[in-house]
Amino acid sequence: MRTRLQGLLTSLFSVPIPPVALQVFEAGITGLFFVQALRFLIGGLYSHISSAAITTVLPPESIPIGARGVVDAATVSAEITLLGVMFALPLLALILGRRQWLMFFAVIGAAATRYWLIAPNAPFNSVIASELTVGFGLLYIALLVRQRAPLVPVFFVLGFGLDQILRAAGNTLDISWSDRYLQIQTVLSLAIGIAAILLYVKQRTVVVTKRNNPNYGLLNFWGGIGFGALLFLEASLLALPNAISGRAQTDYSTFVPFVAGTTVLPLIPWVRIQGRKLIGIFDASMRGWAWVILLALLIVVGTRVHGYAGGAALVIAQLGVVMIWWWLPRQQAEQERNWSGLWVALGMLIFALLVVGDFFTYEYAFVRDFAPPLDFLNGIVPPILRGMRGMGLMWILFAVFLACLPIIQTRRRIPWKEGGWVEALLGLVAVIGIGGGAAFATLPPVIEGVRNTENLRIGTYNIHAGFSEFFDYDLERIAETIATSGADVVLLQEVEAGRLTSFGVDQALWLGRTLKMDERFYPTNEGLLGLAVLSRVEIVFDDGVLLESKALQTGLQRVQILPDNEVITIYNTWLSPLLEETIVSRTTAQQEQDQIIQLSEILGIIEAHHSGGILGRTVLGGTFNNVPDSDLIALLQPTIFRDAFAGQPLDDSFTVERTGLRARLDYLWVANLTVEGAIVMDGDGSDHRMAVIGVNITR
Repeated sequence: MRTRLQGLLTSLFSVPIPPVALQVFEAGITGLFFVQALRFLIGGLYSHISSAAITTVLPPESIPIGARGVVDAATVSAEITLLGVMFALPLLALILGRRQWLMFFAVIGAAATRYWLIAPNAPFNSVIASELTVGFGLLYIALLVRQRAPLVPVFFVLGFGLDQILRAAGNTLDISWSDRYLQIQTVLSLAIGIAAILLYVKQRTVVVTKRNNPNYGLLNFWGGIGFGALLFLEASLLALPNAISGRAQTDYSTFVPFVAGTTVLPLIPWVRIQGRKLIGIFDASMRGWAWVILLALLIVVGTRVHGYAGGAALVIAQLGVVMIWWWLPRQQAEQERNWSGLWVALGMLIFALLVVGDFFTYEYAFVRDFAPPLDFLNGIVPPILRGMRGMGLMWILFAVFLACLPIIQTRRRIPWKEGGWVEALLGLVAVIGIGGGAAFATLPPVIEGVRNTENLRIGTYNIHAGFSEFFDYDLERIAETIATSGADVVLLQEVEAGRLTSFGVDQALWLGRTLKMDERFYPTNEGLLGLAVLSRVEIVFDDGVLLESKALQTGLQRVQILPDNEVITIYNTWLSPLLEETIVSRTTAQQEQDQIIQLSEILGIIEAHHSGGILGRTVLGGTFNNVPDSDLIALLQPTIFRDAFAGQPLDDSFTVERTGLRARLDYLWVANLTVEGAIVMDGDGSDHRMAVIGVNITR
C-alpha cells in the first residue's frame, strides 16, 4: 500500500503542468474565495452586531425560545477580536515572507475555511469562517506581492470576475453561500489544495531573493491605501452589476455581461497598451490626477444621468478602476526593506473605514448620541455621521481619489506592459468565458401575466431589508410568505438593491425572478434603498417622487397595471418612522407632524395625477408607521380611500410583531374597488407581517 501511494504521489508531482498555469489557477481561485468571504463577512457581521444590540437591551426571558438570528454581545465581541487578528495576519509576511511554505499554508487555510463557511457541522459559525478566509486571503496577498508580484492583478481580476458569474446565476444572491453548492466548493477547495501542493513541491528548492527572481515585489504606503480604496469601489459598486443598474437606474440584465467582461478585459495585453498610450499623453506629474478626473467624471455621469448612458459610464469607470490593480506592486530595489504585509493591513483598515462611511450614508437618521464616558464626543462624531445624508456620491469620489494615489505617487514607470500571444489568447478566453457565462446565467425567466380576471389579491410587505427581528437574513422565507399568500401584486418597503450590509443582493429582482413576477424598483436613498412592486399582472407604467423628509429620505412609488381594459393605479410608500426621542432629539409629536406633512403631500400628488381629482381604480398602501387611531390615519378618513382592514380586531390585523410589541403599521387603502376579504400572513422572514386583500375589479 505504501509503495502504491508513493507511486501515485510521484506520478502526480511529475504531471507536466507549467508552474505559471498552476500559479494563475491558484491566484484566481484564492481571489474568488477572498471576494466571496469578504462580501459575506460585511453582511454577516452587520447582522450579528445588530442582533446583539437588540438582545442586550431586552430582558433575556422576553426573547422567544428558538427565535432565529439571536446573537449575544459576547459572541460579537469575540468575532470583532478575531477580525482584528485576521486583518493583522499579513504581518507574518514581514518575518517569513520569503518562505514558500507560508504561501502554501495561506492557500490551504483559505481553501479549508471557505469550505467551512457552508459546510454542515463546521467547528465555528459562518461569520468566523468568513473572517478566517479573509485573513488567509490577506496573508496570501502579502506573499503574492513579495514572491509573484505580476499575479497580484490576476488575483483580484479573476476573483471579482468569477464572483459575478456566481451572483448572476443566483439572480444577484451568491449561489456559493448555499449548502447546495457544497459539492462544487469541495471540488474547488481540493483542486486548489492540490495546486498548492504541486507548486510547493516543484518550487521548494527555489530560494526567493531579489537577485534570482524578477517577480519579487513590494507594496508601499500609497499602494496600501490604494488597495483598500480599490477593494471598496469594487465590492460596493463597480464589480456589482446590480449596484450599477441601481445607481444608473437602468436594466440589470443588459449590463451584467458588460460589467463581467470589462472586469477581466485588462488581462488582454492590448488593452493595457492602449491605457499606456492614453496616460502617456500626460506629464509624469499629472498622470495620476488625469486618471482621478477621468474616473470621477465617469462616476458622476453614471450616478446622475439615468439610463443606458449612465450605465455605460459606470462600465467604463470599472475598466479604469480595474487597471489600477497593476499599479499596486512594484519591483523591490536592492537593500530595500519590504513592508508589504504592513501596508496590506493598512489597506484593510482603509477599506473598513470606507465601508463604515458608506453605511452611514444610508443610516444617518438612526445615529444615537454616545453614553458616558464617551458623551464628550457627542458634539463632534454624531453630527458628522448624521451629516452623511446625501453624501454617497462624494464618498465614492473620495474612494476614487484614494485608489488613484499609487498612480499619483508613481512617476518613473507605467506598469501596463506588453505580453505574449499566449497571454493575449488566455485573456481573450477569460473575457469571453466570464462575460458570456454571466450573460447566460442572468437570462430572465418567462413571466406569464394575469389577464381578464375578475379578482386580484394585493398585498403589502415591509421586508426590513431581508432581515428578521433579530437580523437573520433569509430571503427564501420572504419569498415563501409571498408565494403562500397567492398575491398577484405586492407592494414592498425597505427594499435594498445592492448594499454591502445586505450581501449586495438586489432584493426586488431576486424576489421577482424567484416568484416569476415582474418587478419595479424606485430608489429613495443613494440608488440602492427604496420601494418596489412585484406583479403577475402586466405593468404598463411606473415612476416615483421623493417626499419631504427630515429623517430618513423616503418617497412615493406609482405603478399602473392592466388586468383588463382599464388600468389600476398602485401607490406604494413608506412614511418616516417614529424613533426614540433620544435618537433624533425630536419629540414624538414633531415626528408625527413630519408624517402628516408627507401624507398630505401624497394626497396632493395623487390628486394632481388625476384630472379633476377624479380617481379611477386605485390602491394606496405601504408602511405608514403609525396606528389606526392616530391623527395621521384620521387624515385619510374623509377621502375616497377606504381601509381594507377597517373594523378588524388587532389580533387579526397587526402587521408588526416584535418582542413585547404588536401593532398595525402597514395599510392597504382602496378607491373604486370592492374588497372581498383581508388577511395578515404568518411568517418570520421580516419584523413585519404581510397584509393581503382580495378585490373584485369588475364591480
